[in-house]
Amino acid sequence: MSDALSPLIDARLLKRFPPARDSEAFELNVHLRAGPGITVLFGASGAGKTLTLNCIAGFAHPDEGRILIHDELLFDAAADVSVPPHRRRCGYLFQDHALFPHMTVRENLRFAASVASREHRQRLNRHRRMNELLESFELRDLAARKPAQLSGGQRQRAALARILISDPRLLLLDEPARGLDPRLRRAFYDVLQETRARLQVPVLLVTHDLEECFELADSICLVECGRFLQCGTKDAVLSRPASVEAARVLGLHNIIPAEITALDPGRDSSRLRVFDSEIEGPYLPGHLIGDRGFLCVRDSDMKIAPLQPATHNQIQLRLAKTTASSRGVHVLFEHDLRARVNDAEWQWLRGHECLGIEIPKSAVYFIGK
Repeated sequence: MSDALSPLIDARLLKRFPPARDSEAFELNVHLRAGPGITVLFGASGAGKTLTLNCIAGFAHPDEGRILIHDELLFDAAADVSVPPHRRRCGYLFQDHALFPHMTVRENLRFAASVASREHRQRLNRHRRMNELLESFELRDLAARKPAQLSGGQRQRAALARILISDPRLLLLDEPARGLDPRLRRAFYDVLQETRARLQVPVLLVTHDLEECFELADSICLVECGRFLQCGTKDAVLSRPASVEAARVLGLHNIIPAEITALDPGRDSSRLRVFDSEIEGPYLPGHLIGDRGFLCVRDSDMKIAPLQPATHNQIQLRLAKTTASSRGVHVLFEHDLRARVNDAEWQWLRGHECLGIEIPKSAVYFIGK
């Protein structure tokens, strides 16, 4: 998103928690700027992702900061402004779905419609909208059931429908596919993408599932220990982590100590010393010969082959462990390097104590210390 355009969400948040008997001190200190589409907050449990959502929704009160949604001020600590949660029009899908267990699906939607501001939806329109949502989320035949009578996927669809009936200007989703089997997860992703296209409102989604990032994100914020390590488009964050810490949070890359031994801008090339080998990569602007840092290569870009003399861009390592999975064979080498091959490739490679790891020039990405 261009800096000339105002973000739909602009939230500066500072929230401190003192140490307690069972927990250390924690501080959330982030500046979230998000435009249309789905922005994923990605990081480990306890990083501050859900707390960020709660601050924006009004369920948590920042110690300092300011929250603007569609240029409307919802919170300003310095000016003592704090719009209550029910007036922020944030549709929040909690991990437990938060449907009223004593109400049917229709009654859950009716209650949500009744507490929505009347200026946004007149009674007749709300009734029509409720029927539309029951139909579009395939809930019409389930409308008389209570949450305990629904499957996990049905409860999620009902919870999302209940949120949408109040015409939110922002969707907040806290690990929405948690606990769903692959089929239901796929169905929920489809529903969410359709909902996003229909509503054209920004979506903030919390997850620690990298596949969910690949599936849903337009933009990603990497969160660790209450800070944003990196924010940007999905392709930029996943392919070019801004730091070693960001690469480690993603878990996509092998992070290998390296030293720059040659730079040639005219040929768009560089050379890096990696262990006892030299690897050719693209030119590295902003770096000097002798700079030390880390070569970051995605697991999927590393190619394994039997050892061959004088092979270009190959490092030779001892095999440590292999693990079979539904996606092929995960191969772990000394120095904690890892790669993945399919079953047919592994049949060709097995039996070797040492193997060559080929790193294509285009896959070389260097992060300085």
